[in-house]
Amino acid sequence: MNARAAVPVVLIVAAMGALRLAAPPVAAAYAQVPALRVCADPNNLPFSNDRLEGFENRLARLVAEQLGDTLEYTWSAQRRGFVRNTIQAGLCDVVMGVPRGFPMTLVTRPYYRSTYVFVSRDDALHLRTFDDPALRRVRVGVQLVGSEGQNTPPAHALADRGVIANVVGYTLYGNYVEPNPPARIVEAVARGEVDVAVVWGPLAGYFAPRQSPPLTIRPVTPQIDRNGMPLAFDIGVGVARSKPELRDAIERVLVRKRVAIERLLDEYGVPRVAPPAGSKS
Repeated sequence: MNARAAVPVVLIVAAMGALRLAAPPVAAAYAQVPALRVCADPNNLPFSNDRLEGFENRLARLVAEQLGDTLEYTWSAQRRGFVRNTIQAGLCDVVMGVPRGFPMTLVTRPYYRSTYVFVSRDDALHLRTFDDPALRRVRVGVQLVGSEGQNTPPAHALADRGVIANVVGYTLYGNYVEPNPPARIVEAVARGEVDVAVVWGPLAGYFAPRQSPPLTIRPVTPQIDRNGMPLAFDIGVGVARSKPELRDAIERVLVRKRVAIERLLDEYGVPRVAPPAGSKS
């Protein structure tokens, strides 16, 4: 995956078995396959874990129930090669969160649109844009991808403005022995290691309220940076390219269960934004 392509969710690899859930019979239109085979990270809240506590776990169960299928997981750390080593290797058919236009899978219609956000201890900063001069005076945390320290969209945006010397990088992968490694950047704000961090919305929306005291989040604006890089993304379900009928069946579930999915996202604090005026999103 290209770092500049700005995949805002981590996608991850290492099969650890399967979970099967009984599902009630439903309309034949949804009965597409005997099992919904999902690849997911076992240690990546708020998205997923092997205790099925993430919102993507909950969504997968809802989809399986609506399709009348059992649910099977292949667990794999979302790192480089995740999709290649899971869906493309035939270990599963579905990843529950990929951005619109993701080239390695089919993608359903989006079930949410979120954005990067500023996370801070002190709302007096009132940060909303990368052009705020305060970003030159405070310590700013950003996430980096991979051992090579590749840049995420916020890191590119800050570098484009010459905000470099006061930026602190946190690897998105983190120490996988610890629970939910990407959360370290939010915890760094709470500990005072940095004054503000720029974090993908669902991650911030889940972990910021769980700090003591709770942290403040504000969406980054505008949704497309001045260099053309998007900072907000439509997220859908990724499906194996060989299974368009499964993509279509899942898409029908997303439409049918829209209200329930919105409640689920609210429960996990996922910040959502509307597409910009005139956007085709």
